[in-house]
Amino acid sequence: MNQFIATPRLILRQWQDSDTAPFIQMCADDDVMRYFPNKLDADEAVAFMQRLRNSIDTRGWGLYAVELKATGEFIGFIGLHVHPPEFEIADAPEIGWRLLPQYWHQGYATEGAKAVLKHAFRNLRLDKVISFTASLNTPSERVMQRIGMQKIREFNHPRVAADHPLNRHVLYEIQRSDYLHIPFC
Repeated sequence: MNQFIATPRLILRQWQDSDTAPFIQMCADDDVMRYFPNKLDADEAVAFMQRLRNSIDTRGWGLYAVELKATGEFIGFIGLHVHPPEFEIADAPEIGWRLLPQYWHQGYATEGAKAVLKHAFRNLRLDKVISFTASLNTPSERVMQRIGMQKIREFNHPRVAADHPLNRHVLYEIQRSDYLHIPFC
């Protein structure tokens, strides 16, 4: 698969075998996985990476591996994900990101997410993109705001125990018609 999305500093691309070790590290990192109910062990991370690869092969888009243009280093993933139909709030593809901690606070998530939205609305012709995260995850919520998304509501995540601190989530969305009026697009 040769499709990729480029930004000034990033390449969002199909997954490669060389991404496996840093991806396993990222999925087991306490800081990265702080807003998820569980970390992933090596086998779970490899299986997840294979699902991400298959999604891009099948649809032509998905959660892309991200590398720095300057060095070729794998830094995480950014892209679009489709949830199963029983996940009632997911009435559109979700934009998401996850980066290794040494690449946080440098604008990479926002830069990549803006490029993914551009691709979603201009090339894929999607009508709407959503994003959600645990209410405690204010860094990701700020990225949602920076890319022009609007908070729609809060909800209890159906796959997180009701008494778990990460149960409460925020839901954001952006419509194609709204995206076209954002200055950066």
